[in-house]
Amino acid sequence: MPKSITTEVNPKVFTWLRESAGWYVEDVARRLNTSTQVVASIESGTKAPTLRQLRELSTAYQRPLAAFLLSEPKMEKPTPKDYRMLPNKKDVFDRKTILVLRKARMLQEIGGELSRNIDYQTKPAIERARVSDSPELLAGKYRQMFELTEEKQKKFRTSYDLFNYLRDRMEDMNILVFQYSMPVEDARGFALPDETPNVMVLSSKDSIEARIFSMMHEFAHILLGETAIDFPDFTIPHQNNIEAWCNRFASTFLLPKDMAINLFISNKSALTETATLNALSRRYKVSKAMLLFNMMKLDFISETKYAEVLERYKPQEPEVAEEEEKDEDTETKKGGIAADVRCLSRVGNKFISLVANNYDRNHITYTDALNYLSIKSKNFDKVLAKAKK
Repeated sequence: MPKSITTEVNPKVFTWLRESAGWYVEDVARRLNTSTQVVASIESGTKAPTLRQLRELSTAYQRPLAAFLLSEPKMEKPTPKDYRMLPNKKDVFDRKTILVLRKARMLQEIGGELSRNIDYQTKPAIERARVSDSPELLAGKYRQMFELTEEKQKKFRTSYDLFNYLRDRMEDMNILVFQYSMPVEDARGFALPDETPNVMVLSSKDSIEARIFSMMHEFAHILLGETAIDFPDFTIPHQNNIEAWCNRFASTFLLPKDMAINLFISNKSALTETATLNALSRRYKVSKAMLLFNMMKLDFISETKYAEVLERYKPQEPEVAEEEEKDEDTETKKGGIAADVRCLSRVGNKFISLVANNYDRNHITYTDALNYLSIKSKNFDKVLAKAKK
């Protein structure tokens, strides 16, 4: 039997790569089919890992093999401020969430470089806000800037159409909106306004109405210049003032007070009936939970009635195809979402446009373009054809 090839690594680098990926020593031991003592020995420097072990962990951590050969741990930006308010999970994130955070930072850096290559503006076309500003007044201002009238909101055929419209408006403001799979019980979104271009990421596993709310909530974080990861939920009491401000902004943007009052008055006789809630949710592309919350807040229903009806609409995590769940960055397998559609959903028109323009002007290679978009060559033209910018 051939002898295993060992590789000298800096124990600090080995430990950093594990911790930055959200893995515990026990997890690594199981993945390598070894003992925790062996992993601890590698991290203490008394034992060298084999090349096979490094390759296995490179796949598990989604890091290049060369990362294990660094002389020192790489300095990375700290994780966004944790506003999730989840018990016993302060600054502790699911592995998938950590991978998405890392992916978003990489795409943010790439987006900045691609923009500079072709003299595109990266600074967001917004005015920074403060918590002392009225979120309701700002929400009204941005509804006007986005040209989102009540009639336009109702005319969108589906909630996806409204989502894409708002995403396009944000991209016009030099804000990149990405969608990746994160466990919705761990995080629903995060905002990265500390670098340009500003970036927000939403969980593609969330319902589309919840994603629309999260998008406006993260946009509020960007207005405040707050780098944050959170669990946008307007029903959670005793929130800190930042989260409460962002929720008020998002709620008012999607359903302004005057519009809500007129809407509830005209449906007062059957306000909480299933048919009414279904119709209003379809018409305005907001969740039934948000409709009910506004009914209670505006004194159209009692807290007791709100809690009673809300039980019918407890959020459920959308089903994800088993093959897609295994590896988010592999090409689509039989029966899954088409790779070009998935690419557009993940990174959006603006990022694809940046890649395409840089490729056309010979600033990047064909291989670079494929890597930045995480697609294969057979899907490149399809992706460009679907992108609108």
